[in-house]
Amino acid sequence: MKTKTTAFLIAFIISFSSSGQIPDIQFTFTAIDSASNLPFDSLKVMNQTQGGDTVLYWPDTVLSFYTVGIKEIDRTEHPFRVFQNYPNPVTEQTNLSIYIPEKDRVRIVLTDLTGRIVLQIYRTLDKGTHLFHLIPGGKNLYFLAAQWKGKQSSIKIVNFSENKTNEPALNYSGLVSSYPYKESMAEIQNFSFSPGDSLLCICYSDTLESGILDAPDESKVYTFQFATNIPCPGTPTVEYEGQVYNTIQVFSQCWLKENLNVGEMIAGADTMQNNGIIEKKCYENQPDSCTKYGGLYEWSEMMQYTLEQGTQGICPPGWHIPTDEEWKVLEGAVDSQYAIGDPEWDSIMQRGFDASMHLKTTSGWLVNQFNGFDTYGFSALPGGRCLSFGNFNSNLSIASWWASSIYTDLFAYNRSIILNEPMIRNPIGSGSWFNSLSVRCIKDE
Repeated sequence: MKTKTTAFLIAFIISFSSSGQIPDIQFTFTAIDSASNLPFDSLKVMNQTQGGDTVLYWPDTVLSFYTVGIKEIDRTEHPFRVFQNYPNPVTEQTNLSIYIPEKDRVRIVLTDLTGRIVLQIYRTLDKGTHLFHLIPGGKNLYFLAAQWKGKQSSIKIVNFSENKTNEPALNYSGLVSSYPYKESMAEIQNFSFSPGDSLLCICYSDTLESGILDAPDESKVYTFQFATNIPCPGTPTVEYEGQVYNTIQVFSQCWLKENLNVGEMIAGADTMQNNGIIEKKCYENQPDSCTKYGGLYEWSEMMQYTLEQGTQGICPPGWHIPTDEEWKVLEGAVDSQYAIGDPEWDSIMQRGFDASMHLKTTSGWLVNQFNGFDTYGFSALPGGRCLSFGNFNSNLSIASWWASSIYTDLFAYNRSIILNEPMIRNPIGSGSWFNSLSVRCIKDE
């Protein structure tokens, strides 16, 4: 990570800027589904280095950072507007506000995706900002529109609530003193960023989410991908060391669909050496096992004897060994209960709810009832592992992969899917550099 010398503060979302001041760093966010543009609902940016986060709501798609004073924005005359609810997506309940330029009657309508009106209220409101409290009903997606003096303003509301049996309810909470824009400004200004900070950016569209990790030190455009279970657009296959690998797009991550199988086979009892030759182990010393499940590699051999996380290692050019954080993004993207960025993924050992079921193949595991759904095409097979003393174990019941991130000296992060467990494991105890595990490669940015 680059040395940070200047602390930046988010000044404001660029769509609101009227000062004419040129930002020092500017991040622009877009989303696509395969190759088609996709308007997203909201976006969360988490600073993993300094802590803190901030949220953007469509159509606000740009964050700007300044090193000099922020010019006061003059907005004495505000337009009629419904402000995006927060939080969005909704997990239990949410708040939204409406600004009324002049006292008059207001109609508020909540519709579902089909356009059916599920809630409608009329209320005479004074000039100012009015706060409402919404409890969502049984649909995943709603549209809320407010009408005032012939004008209309609307927002999209995404519902992740587990309790979807109740009818929606919208309750009036009263008049608030300030314009929501100023309130959001104060919240955004509490989010600090320095060049080189590690950012986790999470984009939401309907009920889906897509994550991108980066440590930027200059202005960038980030494009979230919402396609999944298809070959990576533009890179359907990769030919490397005489073997052709398929690729799989899992939202904004592009993975090799198969475990890596490269190098010369050595016996399970042997220790891999830094000799300029890639060495691998095959389960029970059978070459056919490498053909089916990929090779098994000691951590240092896989890393090609560097300690730099995210390194290419033994992966093809343009690809690298996934970091611990990249595995977390994958886990959050495929789990049905715990989202990307959830603290659940920081837990050691068992974590999540059903992520492994969405990653496992639909056949090939020891007991048929424990096969997976392979929802996203990751196609995890139970290739087993080789422990440091040369003992092979767990073929047909465990899939284990390395991460390029160090846990402590001689131990590294790794991921395991166990036969009868729907969760994911991060088994630090089996992360000895001298154990041999499978390797999956992830495409560079």
